[in-house]
Amino acid sequence: MQFTITQRSGQARRGRLTFPRGTVETPAFMPVGTRGTVKAVTPEELQSLGVEILLGNTFHLMLRPGAEVIEKFGGLHKFMHWRRPILTDSGGFQVFSLAAAREISERGVAFRSPVDGAAVFLGPEQAIAIQQRLNADIVMALDDCLAYPADERQAAESMRLSLRWAARCKAAHGGHPAALFGIVQGGMHENLRRESLAGLLEIGFPGYAIGGLSVGEPPPLMLRILAAVAPELPADKPRYLMGVGTPEDIAQAVALGVDMFDCVLPTRNARNGSLFTSFGAVNIRNAENRMRDGPIDETCRCYTCRHYSRAYLHHLDKTREILGARLNTLHNLAYYQTLMAAIRAAIAADDYAAFMAAFLRSRRAGRG
Repeated sequence: MQFTITQRSGQARRGRLTFPRGTVETPAFMPVGTRGTVKAVTPEELQSLGVEILLGNTFHLMLRPGAEVIEKFGGLHKFMHWRRPILTDSGGFQVFSLAAAREISERGVAFRSPVDGAAVFLGPEQAIAIQQRLNADIVMALDDCLAYPADERQAAESMRLSLRWAARCKAAHGGHPAALFGIVQGGMHENLRRESLAGLLEIGFPGYAIGGLSVGEPPPLMLRILAAVAPELPADKPRYLMGVGTPEDIAQAVALGVDMFDCVLPTRNARNGSLFTSFGAVNIRNAENRMRDGPIDETCRCYTCRHYSRAYLHHLDKTREILGARLNTLHNLAYYQTLMAAIRAAIAADDYAAFMAAFLRSRRAGRG
């Protein structure tokens, strides 16, 4: 992986990630392909939307179909027919979501598989080995994702465990060509976040992520922690905010220097009938759409908006037709890719502060 910053506007950065499998223009949004697929859409459709990188989930893929199956078929790219870069997360967040069904120790995490109840162990070395078998372009260190709220003592213990795991991940990764990212933890405590970053810098990684946000904390607190951490990450390395988020979150994080994002929001919302538009959210399930002609968004040029009426999408949702989920997903992913393109253009024009202010005003007014 090579990372180049091409333009700046305040702290916002426009750049380029270069891999043997292709380039990624940043700031970039990565659709989430949890089980080797972005739900409801094909790889060709993702490419037509301008998606340049996907996220795959180590935890789910290790359970089904198993890393050995994916390795047999030449890695995740070939298995899912995606030729562009892939980032795989380490499974730390999914382990966090298991709550009482897990046991965390210095060695790693022991838990019962949610698939069949079998005993499973995931440590730093195992997380790296699985990701290498998946053959991702970016792999993530295993971390302990802390629930909110957590006091300083809990956050410190969790963060320092993540640091020790990060060092083991670096050793296990060896000379593998995939880029290994470290993850800054420390809960909602700025001093612990700084300690985490200092420890990761001492270990040394080609990229750095901010984890443990968007886990239930109020948005102003998330933004405060992000503002304290993001600008302190190495200026010459890519910065990745994990699991975030809303269009507003993304716009504000870019202003603080973040380069990469992922979130299930556009795809999950689409399957539940909630659509992003230039004038605010649309719930396609509302009765007002039953006889509504015209597209979801007159300003959108996605496949869905060019060909289908709100009334038809309302009908598909009410009858639980698979096509409804597909068309909604195409639209929401197009919205996110269009937003990222507009963000990159504003940075290139050195006008990002004005762009963000106008965008946030329009969102608050229900028009963006």
